[in-house]
Amino acid sequence: MNAVYTDVLIIGAGLSGIGAAVHLSKNCPNKSFAILERRANMGGTWDLFKYPGIRSDSDMHTLGYDFKPWTDAKAIADGPAILKYIKETAAEYNLTDHIAYEHVVTRADWNSDTARWTVTVDTPSGPVTRQCHVLYMCSGYYRYDQGYRPEFAGEDDFNGQIIHPQHWPEALDYTGKKIVIIGSGATAVTLMPNLAKDAAHVTMLQRSPTYMGVMPSTDRIANGLRAVLPSGLAYKITRWKNLTMGRWVYNWMRNKPEKAKAFLFKKIKKALGKDYPLSPNFTPDYNPWDQRLCLVPDNDMFDAMVAGKADVVTDNIERFTQSGVALKSGAHLDADIIVTATGLNLQILGGADFYVDGAPVDFGQTYSYEGMMFSDVPNMASVFGYVNASWTLRADLISRYLCRVINHMDATQTQVFTPVAPDGMEMHPWMDFFKAGYLQRSLHALPKQGDREPWLNLQDYTRDKKVLPTKPIDDGAMVFSNPKVKAEVEAAE
Repeated sequence: MNAVYTDVLIIGAGLSGIGAAVHLSKNCPNKSFAILERRANMGGTWDLFKYPGIRSDSDMHTLGYDFKPWTDAKAIADGPAILKYIKETAAEYNLTDHIAYEHVVTRADWNSDTARWTVTVDTPSGPVTRQCHVLYMCSGYYRYDQGYRPEFAGEDDFNGQIIHPQHWPEALDYTGKKIVIIGSGATAVTLMPNLAKDAAHVTMLQRSPTYMGVMPSTDRIANGLRAVLPSGLAYKITRWKNLTMGRWVYNWMRNKPEKAKAFLFKKIKKALGKDYPLSPNFTPDYNPWDQRLCLVPDNDMFDAMVAGKADVVTDNIERFTQSGVALKSGAHLDADIIVTATGLNLQILGGADFYVDGAPVDFGQTYSYEGMMFSDVPNMASVFGYVNASWTLRADLISRYLCRVINHMDATQTQVFTPVAPDGMEMHPWMDFFKAGYLQRSLHALPKQGDREPWLNLQDYTRDKKVLPTKPIDDGAMVFSNPKVKAEVEAAE
C-alpha cells in the first residue's frame, strides 16, 4: 500500500501544532497538510496535566495566538481555559478533520532523490507510513510519557502515596492530608496554594530557592479596553503593552540584578510580613533570569503561608521514611502524600529517529538555523519557543517564516531547502545563559549555535519580530535546490 502523502506534515496537536496549521492554511492555502498527534486528544500540555491549579505562567495576551484574541477576564489562565481556547481555534479554522490521533512518530527518513520525508508511525491498528514534502515538528520539548524523577533512598518504606504531577490521579482525595511537595519550580508553586485549600498542611521542600514574581491574575487595562473597543483592537493594544513591559523588565533584571533582587524581595516581604526571614527560602544564589522566574498570581502561595496552611522548607533529603521525609539537617517532615515536582525530561523532536539519505542525524552535532531549522537537514522545521517570554510568540514567528520559505520554493520552482553552515564555524551551546536543570541535562543532545547570524539562538523576541518577517529567504545560508529525480516526483504527483 502506498504511503499517504501531504505537502506538509505537522507533528503535534498542542498549542504550537494547531497554530502552525492555522498559519499554513492562511498563508499557503494551496498546500495540503495533516497533523499527527501521539495522544488521544488535542491540547498537548494543556490536556496532559491534570494536577490541581494547572495554569499558565505567562499572560494569555502574549501566550495566545497573534491571530486570535484572548477574551477571558483572567490573563493568567487555568489549564481548562487554555485547552478550550485551543479547541476553539481548531474548530474555527476547520482543523479537526486534519488531525490523526494516537499516531506516534518513531522514525523519519529524508530521500534526496524524491525530495520527500517518509515517516513511520505507530498507531492502535499497527505501524503505518506517511509521506510529505515538508516536515514540521511541533511536538513540544519534553517527554509526555515520563517526567524527570530522581530516585530517593527509602521510597519503598513510605506508607503513603508518591505522585509525579505529570501523572496526577484525577480521583485523588487529599482532603485533610499532610502533603510534601519536592521542588521549587512553577509546578510546585502552583500546587502548593491549590492543595492547601483542602489539605491539612502543605510543605514545599526545596533544595534551593527560586525567584518569585508577584502579579495579578487579571489585567485591568486589558479588561477595560475590551469593554470599549473591538476585541481584536483591544487584544492588539494589550499584547503590545505586555510585550513592551515584559521585555523592559527582563532587560532591566538582567542588566541590574541587585536592583531586581531588591524589587522582588520587597514584594515577598509585603506579602509575608516584614518579620518573615527571606533567607534561605527566597534568596537564590544566582541572578534573576539565570533561570525562569516563578509566577505567584494574586499572592496565592504567600496567602496560604500566612494562613498557616502551607510553608516552605529549604533542605536536602536524607531519605524517605514510613511517615514522611527525613532531612539532612536532622528534621523530619510528616506526610501522607509526597509529590515529586522535580521537573521535566527534555526530549528532542518527540523522540523519533531521523535519517537523511540513510545516514542517522545527530542533532547535537548540527547548527541551529534561526532557532528553528538544522544544518544539512532538508525541508524540516521545529518549534522551540522562548524561555524568557511566552512560548507562542516564537511559535507564531516560526510558522510564518516557514510559510515564507514554502512560498519562496513555489516562486522559484524549487523543492528543497537546506540550511548549510559555513565550514569550520565555531560551535557553542544552544543556549548559554539559561541554567534551568531540564535544559542543562540535555544540552549535549541539542543543536549548537554558531558564531554569527543566522546560526545564533538569541532568544530575543524584539529582534526576531523585526528580522524574521522581512529578512531575505535566500540569505546565502539557506540553499534551494531540486531533487535528483525531479521528473519522478512530478510524475508521481
